Amino acid sequence: MQDFLSKWGEAAYTTSGFFWMALWAFALGYVISSCIQVFVTEKKMQETMGKGEGKGVLLGTFFGFISSSCSFAALASTKSLFKKGASFISSIAFLLASTNLVIELGIIISIFLGWQFVVGEYVGGLILILISWLLVRIINPKKLIKKARERLNSEDDEEDSSKSWKKKMKSETGWAKVAQQYGMEWKMVWKDVSVGFTVAGIVAAFVPDSFFETLFINSGEGTTDFGFFTILEHIVVGPVAAFLTFIGSMGNIPLAALLFGKGVSFAGVMAFIFSDLVVFPILRINAKYYGWKMSFFILFLLFASLVGASLALHYGFDLLGMLPDPSSVKIQDSEYFKIDYTFWLNMAFLAISGYLVYLGFFKRDDVMFMKEMAPKSKILEKTLKYLAFACYIWLAGGLIVKFFVA
Repeated sequence: MQDFLSKWGEAAYTTSGFFWMALWAFALGYVISSCIQVFVTEKKMQETMGKGEGKGVLLGTFFGFISSSCSFAALASTKSLFKKGASFISSIAFLLASTNLVIELGIIISIFLGWQFVVGEYVGGLILILISWLLVRIINPKKLIKKARERLNSEDDEEDSSKSWKKKMKSETGWAKVAQQYGMEWKMVWKDVSVGFTVAGIVAAFVPDSFFETLFINSGEGTTDFGFFTILEHIVVGPVAAFLTFIGSMGNIPLAALLFGKGVSFAGVMAFIFSDLVVFPILRINAKYYGWKMSFFILFLLFASLVGASLALHYGFDLLGMLPDPSSVKIQDSEYFKIDYTFWLNMAFLAISGYLVYLGFFKRDDVMFMKEMAPKSKILEKTLKYLAFACYIWLAGGLIVKFFVA
C-alpha cells in the first residue's frame, strides 16, 4: 500500500511538472496560431492551391505550416480547400504540414525531447509530403479523387475577406477574434492534454521498463544499436501505441519522451509522433467526408509515408552522426517548480492569456469567430471529458498524498 501511495504521489507530481514545463509553450503557440487563423483567410489559399501540381504542393505545405496544429481543425480546413478547387495532393500536403510543421508543436518537442527531434519533426514532415506526392503520382487514383470531390457538398463557407490582414490587425474587432480563437484553441485541446499528461505521469511512475522492452523489441535504457528489422518493428508499433493512447499530438509529446528514455529507437519515437493522422477517429472523419474507400486510401498513403519518413530520418541522422542520446532526455526531474526562465515565461503568458480572455469574452461580446471543425464523435468527446475530470481528481489526490500523507 505504501509503495502504491508513493508511486501515486510521484505520478501526480510528474504530470504537474510536465504541464508546468510546457505551459508557456502552449500559450505562445496558440497565440501565434490564433493570429494566423484570424488574419490569414482561406480565400487566397483556395485561389492559388489549384494552379499547377508542384506549385499547389508547395503552397499547401506553406499554408499548412502557418495553420493550426489541431487534427480536427486541419481535417476541416483540408476538406474545405479540396472541395473549393485545391488538388488532392496539395490538400494532403496542407493536412500533413498543418499537423507536423506547426510552430507550437516544435516548441513542445524542444522542451521534452531536444533539438534533434525538432529537426526530425520538420524535416520528417517534408519527407512525409514528398513520399505522399510520389505515391499519388504512381498510383494515380483519379476515380477515387473524382468520387470524393463529388461527395462533398457544394455549399460555400462564409468568410469575411473584405478586409486586408493589415486592416484587421489595426482593428479591435480583429484582436477580439484572435482572443476568441485563442479560447477555442484551448477548448479543443484541454481534454487531450489533461489525459495525455496524466497518462505520461502514470507511465513514468508505474510502468516497468520490461513492458517497453516487450512492446518494442530489443529496446532498453542505454540501447542505441538497432538492426533494420528492429527499427522497422519500432516504426510499426509506434502508431499502434498512438492508436491505443489517442490523445492528440500535443498531449503525446511527454509520452514520446518517456518512450525514448526507455530505449525506443529514434525512428520508433518519430513514428509515434507522426501517428496523429492514422488513428481511428481520423479514419472515421475522412470516411464521413470522402467515403470509406478514399478514407482507407488516405490511411494507406499516410502510413506508408510515415514508415518511409521514419526510416529516412533514422538512417539520415545516423549517417550524419546526429542521432540523439536517450540519456540526454531527463524529464523525470524533481525540481520542476524552481524560479528559472520557465517560471517567468509562464507568468508572462498567464498575464497575456488573462488579457485575451478579458478581450475576447468580456469586452467584445458582440464578436463571434470560430474556425470550422471536423465532426467529432460525441461519445469519444464525452468519454474524454469524464476522463479529464477523473484525471484532475487523481492529480489532486496524488499531490495531497505526496506532500501531506506519504
